[in-house]
Amino acid sequence: MSTGSATEISIPPVYRAFLRDAFEAFLAERDEPDWLIDRRRRAFDCFEQSLTQPLEPEEWKRLDLRLFHTLRFTPPVRDRSGLVTQVDTMLATRTEFGASVSHTDGTAGPSGTRELPAGVVFCPLTEAVRVHEDIVREHLMTRAVLPDTDRFSAWHAAFWNGGVLLYVPRGVVLDRPLHSVLGSSAADAADFAHTLVVLDEGASATLLEETASLNAEGSALHVGAVELLVGRGAHLRYVQIQNWNERTWHFAHQAGRVEQDGFLQWTVGGLGARFAHIHQTVSLDGRGAGAEVNGVSFATGRRTLSYYTQQTHCAASTRSDLLYKSVLRDRSRVVWRGMIRVEPEAQQTDGYQRCDALLLSPESRMDAIPGLEIEADDVRCTHGATVGRVDDEQLFYCMTRGLTQHEAMHLIVSGFFQSVFDRIPVTEVREAFDDAVVQKLGLGD
Repeated sequence: MSTGSATEISIPPVYRAFLRDAFEAFLAERDEPDWLIDRRRRAFDCFEQSLTQPLEPEEWKRLDLRLFHTLRFTPPVRDRSGLVTQVDTMLATRTEFGASVSHTDGTAGPSGTRELPAGVVFCPLTEAVRVHEDIVREHLMTRAVLPDTDRFSAWHAAFWNGGVLLYVPRGVVLDRPLHSVLGSSAADAADFAHTLVVLDEGASATLLEETASLNAEGSALHVGAVELLVGRGAHLRYVQIQNWNERTWHFAHQAGRVEQDGFLQWTVGGLGARFAHIHQTVSLDGRGAGAEVNGVSFATGRRTLSYYTQQTHCAASTRSDLLYKSVLRDRSRVVWRGMIRVEPEAQQTDGYQRCDALLLSPESRMDAIPGLEIEADDVRCTHGATVGRVDDEQLFYCMTRGLTQHEAMHLIVSGFFQSVFDRIPVTEVREAFDDAVVQKLGLGD
């Protein structure tokens, strides 16, 4: 991608708070190795150039960004370790974690770390750059989320300012789940948190990650990334519950890569944000690799939640299974665009995707667009999508059995989500989602 200064190209005014001067000021505050600074500069060149190019139509044409203005958001500031308080989240008090890491606005906060097996690394990403440089240098945005994918991946690669690294060496099995919290506190602040998970051959781990807004009324911008690298024969369970406040703009690139006989179970929960768009890809790179992707969304008010998913089969005898369920209330909107892609060498592939939506109001809207791109001839790939309203007769039947309307609606909505909940092996996560359903049904926003 060619480069150029801000004066040589036409920059949309919405991004002017993050151009060359702001980027140089951001770099000046950071103490990072030369290789990382060089990568950031190349990513910024990509970002700057991408602003002259339109966003990919198929991914963005159903989304309205006219209200997205970054001029009120400030770029990330210098690390303020020690000034961050504990973040209360949906999972914090539900279980005993093997270890926990938190950060707010890119700044490392209180963490609780038990004695982990030898070789396991679970720490803030800013610390890992200095202490575990070899791991970060090899894996950070080199295989999964690539800086030159689009303007949001490049923007993140240039400005990322915090996050977490989980590295599990060969053959190590972590029995207890680990917990990560991404917090936002400052009003009108931008955060670029990054999650990097690397499992070596035969390793196994569970990571539960949450986002939380400490300031319920403050506006915020989050441009994040998640990279899940699952080695040969390794098993990873990863859960991310997105629960930003209703004034947060959330954009994220999330990618998983699974090697031979590896397995990734990935659960996404969309519960908050003013506007959220997730670009999620899973690549099955080795024979026998598998992935199960679960999605739970509950949109209220005027929120927009968007998911652009792709399951890519790159090797023979691979399997992917995606199930998304969304409930919409008020004037909210959910958009899901899914694609299963099968490469020519990926014979005997088994791919499945399904997205269902339940509308609780006539003003809510769901766009569900499944798709297939198949270049092999010995495969089984299927997809489907449904959108429907709550059956008034079903609601009435429940109420004739002594339930209040609120209790009956909770029963119906929980039953709608149950097929996804049954796929989540962590009891505390299922309970947290069910509590969120109760809260969302009682909100009046």
